[in-house]
Amino acid sequence: MPRIEDYAVIGDLHTAALVGRNGSIDWLCLPNFDSPACFASLLDTAEAGRWRIAPAGAGACTRRRYRPDTLILESEWETDGGRVRVTDFMPPRDNASDLVRIVEGLTGSVRMQSELALRFDYGQDIPWVRRDSSGMSAVAGPDSVYITTEAPLEGRDMKTHSDFTVSAGQRIPFVLTWQHGHLPRPQAADAEDALRGTAQFWAEWSSRSKAAGPYRDAVQRSLITLKALTFAPTGGIVAAATTSLPEQLGGPRNWDYRYCWLRDATLTLQSLLAGGYDGEARAWREWLLRAVAGDPSKLQIMYGLDGKRRLPEMSLPWLAGYEGSSPVRTGNAASGQLQLDVWGEVLDGLALTRNALQGQKDDSWDLQVAMMEHLEGSWDQPDNGLWEQRGPRRKFTYSQVMCWAAADRMVKGVRSSGLPGPADRWADLRSRIHREVMTHGFDEEKNTFVQSYGSKELDASLLLLPRVGFLPHKDPRIVGTIDAIDRELTEDGFVLRYRPETSDDGLPGREGVFLACSFWLVDAELGAGRQDKARSLFERLLDLRNDVGLLSEEWDPRAGRQLGNTPQAFSHFSLINSAFQLHRGRTHHSYDSLHHHTS
Repeated sequence: MPRIEDYAVIGDLHTAALVGRNGSIDWLCLPNFDSPACFASLLDTAEAGRWRIAPAGAGACTRRRYRPDTLILESEWETDGGRVRVTDFMPPRDNASDLVRIVEGLTGSVRMQSELALRFDYGQDIPWVRRDSSGMSAVAGPDSVYITTEAPLEGRDMKTHSDFTVSAGQRIPFVLTWQHGHLPRPQAADAEDALRGTAQFWAEWSSRSKAAGPYRDAVQRSLITLKALTFAPTGGIVAAATTSLPEQLGGPRNWDYRYCWLRDATLTLQSLLAGGYDGEARAWREWLLRAVAGDPSKLQIMYGLDGKRRLPEMSLPWLAGYEGSSPVRTGNAASGQLQLDVWGEVLDGLALTRNALQGQKDDSWDLQVAMMEHLEGSWDQPDNGLWEQRGPRRKFTYSQVMCWAAADRMVKGVRSSGLPGPADRWADLRSRIHREVMTHGFDEEKNTFVQSYGSKELDASLLLLPRVGFLPHKDPRIVGTIDAIDRELTEDGFVLRYRPETSDDGLPGREGVFLACSFWLVDAELGAGRQDKARSLFERLLDLRNDVGLLSEEWDPRAGRQLGNTPQAFSHFSLINSAFQLHRGRTHHSYDSLHHHTS
């Protein structure tokens, strides 16, 4: 089984595919991110659907890269017979989805093999396959897939094979097209036209970037990755392209991340705005407003691509899981949890866009007032916390701080932006929450904030307290917290979310270090005035990216490999935000005015 970091991502702004270094596409959901997969061998050592194109008998490619500033992947093999390149991409689409693979001979003559195993519904359904003059068609219930190629195709062992030779200067395209099973066959994309159009799309998109400085390439690759995780019809950004890639190899901490988390709102908006992508920021904001509209008491922490609320969690027992990590899950039961911090994340994100996108129409204030009025009556409840713990509810310090942030942003909306609302009442609540957090969420003896009221445990979320303005970066209590986390909540210098073995999170086993949290430590160290330490940690984190610049959710310092769903939006927008701050040489946000300390 390839390692998680062996995969690159391609996509069409509706869904994404993972391409391994061995030329195999092992994960693809059609037509959308959260649809059942037709290539799912990533989650099963048995045949659960894949499409491999590579030289006969070859292993991993010799070299691969993305074309600069695009999502077009090029993989090259050096063989005894010559050198060959496979170019993989998905053109941004209207209706039908195309996946294009172009085999190009560079030198000599190379014998190639294509092996296609379509298995719809996460490996359960084998389609009915027929050959035709253009290639082949495969139909199973609601799905139909068509392969168009000039290469010979042959069916055997419930797969479609192609054995062919490519010589220097020769280009042999394969186009896989998905369509609803009840609709007629669509016009397949012309591979070369699609390549030119896709290259132009990404070049134009990347030309709008404000990425600059020594980390420009890393930032731009992360911005492109966030764009690849965007569902274009709604503007929603999924947390990752995959489900059930494990946080512990062989363990049960396997979750479905193909949904949109409200918690990501502020960090996503910050990274998009910093990168110069105001249009994407506006689209995400509009998705956010549609998702949270309605009764504030029914607010969820996460939603589907189109804002749907019902995300029932179920296991797929016929899949063994990545390297035996089971169960494989779809849906996410955490959608029904109470996580009070999301009210603060949403109100903070909307305040950020109100300030950053001045002059834009903003009719969301009434909704924000309704959210704040609900939070006034519920802020002091125990909850499940931002890490979606499945153990007993507690008074998590970060949840309470984000309730403080919610009140703070609403007060400033009235007093600074002239919006209507009971600013004095909200200011009183802000002060009350601040006092309670300082009384119950801070350990005087250890000089550190703690994970939950009355506990001694640390939590990486505490690194965000100065970011949201709860206390200044150089406050001794914040510095003490940074030092305690650096000392007690790291492995090989990288940050754990918390220690599962001592925190009753309701699950067995352990997990790797959480990459976004490690970037938070970069930000915190920079804010505390430790620029050299911040830069050193940031550059170590850059070294954890794979060969094409991608990060998953976590890193296993013991095994030296990536863990968790991939590519992970949380990791990439944290990278972007840290890089921009380091480039400016200080803790600087586009929303500084929102985040100064007010008690």
